[in-house]
Amino acid sequence: MKVVFLGATRGMGRALARLLAERGDRLFLLGRDPEELARSAADLHARGPGGALEVIAHASCDLARPEGFSAALDAADLALGGFDTVVVTAGLFATQEQLEADLELTQRLLVVDFANTVVFCEHARGRLLARGGGTLCVFSSVAGDRARKPVVLYGAAKAGLSHYLEGLDHKFRAQGLRTVCVKPGFVKTGMTAGLKPPPFAGEPEAVARRVLSAIDRGKPEVYAPGIWAQVMRVIRWLPRFVMRRIKF
Repeated sequence: MKVVFLGATRGMGRALARLLAERGDRLFLLGRDPEELARSAADLHARGPGGALEVIAHASCDLARPEGFSAALDAADLALGGFDTVVVTAGLFATQEQLEADLELTQRLLVVDFANTVVFCEHARGRLLARGGGTLCVFSSVAGDRARKPVVLYGAAKAGLSHYLEGLDHKFRAQGLRTVCVKPGFVKTGMTAGLKPPPFAGEPEAVARRVLSAIDRGKPEVYAPGIWAQVMRVIRWLPRFVMRRIKF
C-alpha cells in the first residue's frame, strides 16, 4: 500500500505505522512537529524489510490548521506517486473535568476532533475517489457510541466523527472507497497517562495488529481491544435512568 499517515509519531499511531513499515508498505508521514516526524521517519526506515525501505518522507500538517491540508496531501501525492490509503490517528484528548473548566480547550477539542478531522477526510476522500477508490482509516472512539457522564464533550465530538464515517461507508463503498472507523477503548498510551485503567485496558501494539487486519479486510468498523464491542453493546441498551446513576 501507499499510505498517507497523519498521527504516526505517538501511541497507537506509532505502533500501527511500525507494522506497516515492517511489512514493506510505503509511508508518507504528516504531523505538526517536524522533529518528531523526522525521528519517526528514521525509526520506520530502519524497520523496513531488511532495513532497506526507501527513505520515508514527511510534511507538516496540523489538524488545527485546515488551510494546510491540501498542500500536505499534494506533497504526499508527489512523494508516493499517488496514494491508495489514508490513516488518521491524530486528535486531541482531555478529561471531562478539564474541558468543563476551560471553554477555550473545549472549543479547540471539538473543532480538531470533529470539524477539522472531517474536513481533512473530505480532502482525502475526493482524491481517493478520483483515482478509483482506496482506504480511509480513521480513529474515532467508543466514547462516541453512547452519551456518558465521564466523556460528555469528548464523546460528542467522536459521536459526530463516527456518524460521518458510517455515512461515507454507506454512500461511497460501491464506488471503491473503503472506510474503516476504528473505535478504541481504553488503551495505555501517553494520552491516557495518569488515568486509572480498567481491567480490560489495551496495549498499543495489540490494538495496531487488530486495526491492520481491519484495514486489509476493509472492515467498516473495528473495536480495539475487541472486548469493547461487547461492553458498548450492553451500554447502548441501558435505559436512561440507569445511565444517570452509574459513573461509567
